[in-house]
Amino acid sequence: MFRPLALIAALGLAGAAQAHDFEAGGLTVLHPFAIETASRATTGAGYLTIRNDGETADALIGVEADFPKVSLHESVEADGMMSMQPLERIDIAPGETVSLAPGLGGHVMFMGLDTPFETGARFPATLIFEEAGEVAVEFVVEPRPEAGAEGGMGHGAMDHGDMDHGDMDHGETGHDMDAPATE
Repeated sequence: MFRPLALIAALGLAGAAQAHDFEAGGLTVLHPFAIETASRATTGAGYLTIRNDGETADALIGVEADFPKVSLHESVEADGMMSMQPLERIDIAPGETVSLAPGLGGHVMFMGLDTPFETGARFPATLIFEEAGEVAVEFVVEPRPEAGAEGGMGHGAMDHGDMDHGDMDHGETGHDMDAPATE
């Protein structure tokens, strides 16, 4: 009987080690993570959830990390075609939770990778909020989701190879994450 309990306790601790949250004022940043990349990839994607338990609106307006270029993007699908557009900001109203998750929607782009993101690796980043200011976080690299596990072909499921997002035509900037894609 002791072994099953020990196993359950160990699994619980392993899950707790994976969950990592960061707080600043009324904001809580939940579980920042990146997806492992292919060996030749020069870009990677990061995801997180932001909960605003405060009484004032805030916005994520930037991300800094030790890569040549880091920016906010959104993946959109229009007429069966996937495209990415830069985001100038991600608004978080009081009482709202915003998730940047694999699939359609927002993500953090890490561009100019020298080495691939490998499962289990960690790297620091700074989220820049309009009101809360700078919030130091740590991204944990997780395995690539199984194809179709994200509810469609999302950014995390794409093999970017040597693709450089900096050379892409991103369309217009400043799109609201809840707004429909425009062409």
